[in-house]
Amino acid sequence: MSDQPSYHGDTPLYPIREVSRLTGVNSVTLRAWERRYGLIKPRRTPKGHRLYAREDIERVERILQWLNRGVPVSQVRELLDRPETGEAVAPPPDTGDWTGQREQLVAAVEALDQTLLETLFCQSLALYPVATCIEALWTPAIRELEERWGDRLGDPLQRLALEAFLRTRIGTRLLHANARTRGPGLVLTPLPEDPGTLWLLLAALAASDRGYRVQLFDAPLPFGELPLAVERFRAAGVLMAGSRAGRTDLIRRQLPRLAEQLEVPVGLYGPVARIRAADLIDTGIEVLGDDLDQALSRLQTLLPTD
Repeated sequence: MSDQPSYHGDTPLYPIREVSRLTGVNSVTLRAWERRYGLIKPRRTPKGHRLYAREDIERVERILQWLNRGVPVSQVRELLDRPETGEAVAPPPDTGDWTGQREQLVAAVEALDQTLLETLFCQSLALYPVATCIEALWTPAIRELEERWGDRLGDPLQRLALEAFLRTRIGTRLLHANARTRGPGLVLTPLPEDPGTLWLLLAALAASDRGYRVQLFDAPLPFGELPLAVERFRAAGVLMAGSRAGRTDLIRRQLPRLAEQLEVPVGLYGPVARIRAADLIDTGIEVLGDDLDQALSRLQTLLPTD
């Protein structure tokens, strides 16, 4: 089907791919909202393809507003169906949807429960936008785990098992997404000597969801190889991640030298960006902080546009 709106009378109708592009909600999630919760009711072509009217798209945007306020997807329909009064409607009391999932996620990691990890990963990404899942579930859970792990950055088995799980699941998504997207390329790599792979994996998932072609190196790429990687993968930027402060020589000398060697922006994301921000002022390294959504939005303003 064409991505151009189809017309029936005076009403433009849009295929699911176009609705996904306009709203940022992937087609799997749109189908789940329809089938499991009855949140949207698209029209159908004679062959069964979904077609969405402008009011359906506006309804999807209202769903996103409620989800971003912390309302569980199971309670959104009741709020959508309330008559418009012009008054602000308070969300229902938190039923622990995200809190419960975070508790389950942390428990699954500590128990090395791969089955529960798989369920939480697939379920959350099927029902919620990627950005919401990362912000409400994965980022706070990883913060809590790293606090529990302390300076050791955790029980190595727990951390490595979670990294292996996310590497496989996110890697598969990147493979399929990179084959479809025409967006700018990004090279992602952790800082040397920093077990920041969890932060990097989340960044890869979020960047791919925003339409970037993501080339992920989940082991530190030698700085001398980065110029070649940028050239070969036609990258418009480099995103590095770290979960701790890092060596002073690395932060104050090696990173600024790297920025001078590369012809594309170099962004630094994760706890290291918050901890070391003062050391990187006027160095050529773009300090993006540890809020992933804000970091990618900031990075987007630095990349060249067509």
